[in-house]
Amino acid sequence: MSTSIMKVFLLLAVVVCISQAQRHGLGKQCLCSSVKRLDTSDVKDVQIFQATVFCHRVEIVVTTNSGYRYCLDPKRRPVQQLVASIMNRQKASTASPTTFSSTPSSSSTARF
Repeated sequence: MSTSIMKVFLLLAVVVCISQAQRHGLGKQCLCSSVKRLDTSDVKDVQIFQATVFCHRVEIVVTTNSGYRYCLDPKRRPVQQLVASIMNRQKASTASPTTFSSTPSSSSTARF
């Protein structure tokens, strides 16, 4: 009987440890650990990741013409202007060379 009780307490301890570890990690699994200032004329691709339960921030990841990927600060004015220009180009014409798409993982992508 005492081994059964010990097993139950051990199982409860494991469940509590796992739930604590998961709770402390919520919202901290972001793609971007740091952001960079970047010349927006060198941008080839822009991906916008909306906030989720895994990351509480909106993240903007750009790919440059040379293939490097960087995170941009969505609060900076030049970044906001870049996103606005992409949105305006998409609204202006469907025959534009910019393509804009959304995926089920709540990201938006624009390619030039």
